[in-house]
Amino acid sequence: MRKIVFLVLGLASTMVWAQTPKPKRINQAIELLAQGQPVYYTGSHSGTTGTFEQGRKDAQTYADYISYDMEHAPFDVAGLAEYMKGLVAGGPTRDGHRTPAVIVNVPVNGTDEAAVRANAWMFSQVLATGVHGIMLTHADTPGAIRAFVEAVRLPIHKQGLDKGINEGRRGVHGAPTAAQIWGVSQDEYLDKADAWPLNPNGELLLGVKLEDKYALANAEENLKVPGIGFAEWGPGDMALSLGVRGPGNVAERDPKMVAARARVFAACKANKIFFLNSMNPGNVIDMIKEGVMVGPASEQAAEIGRKYTNRQ
Repeated sequence: MRKIVFLVLGLASTMVWAQTPKPKRINQAIELLAQGQPVYYTGSHSGTTGTFEQGRKDAQTYADYISYDMEHAPFDVAGLAEYMKGLVAGGPTRDGHRTPAVIVNVPVNGTDEAAVRANAWMFSQVLATGVHGIMLTHADTPGAIRAFVEAVRLPIHKQGLDKGINEGRRGVHGAPTAAQIWGVSQDEYLDKADAWPLNPNGELLLGVKLEDKYALANAEENLKVPGIGFAEWGPGDMALSLGVRGPGNVAERDPKMVAARARVFAACKANKIFFLNSMNPGNVIDMIKEGVMVGPASEQAAEIGRKYTNRQ
């Protein structure tokens, strides 16, 4: 009887191992986008608890990536580092990735190039924790976005240098700690820590928020800057900037807001950048049909979307 029990348990564990997906990339969000699949994220502007135990818990999230807020929550790099270690301890994910992808909203407003360059140290410290992407808030000018991309990239990567950006400014000394989180050697991290899809082998996903009237005025030029993977129109801040008041669903129907969203969406399409918009169970299919590829979504909305696009 004991031999039979061991045999059954052995067969069961073998079946589970055989069914565990083998990820093609480190960054789950990039892997899905490259397949033409929308991605759904979780997280909020109330801040993510930067603790090891919270990371362990979040490792099994339903979402394709975690939006980690440091824009309005404290800029706590030590807490973020512990959170990333917790994700590793709680992994792998349901899809077989070492950790969920983590994209951080860093408290650097892209008001102009000088502001971004003066605060670029924040990008370096956040990337050293092993995150998989960064969002630049209030990305108002092309110069600010260029400075952002250059601050995140290592100088060994040359893609896009003939398209209006200079070589990367990021230093090497954060690579050892980030490589440990990714589960790769330092050399492999240096090869992969670059902006996708500008670098087809890159594993960093960079986003921008065109969330005020200044960014809106430059939307087309802003999104021509190489290195950006996705963009959003930030309806909450956009409404304030345009002088639109009222609850979110009411404000978004205002003609000025409708025009703002359409302009940012069109600029994304023109530059082959993925567009981010909120999704819910009632509109997720319509959003996908429209071309929205990234969005905050509940587990229910995500499941509806995945079923619609036949995600395996």
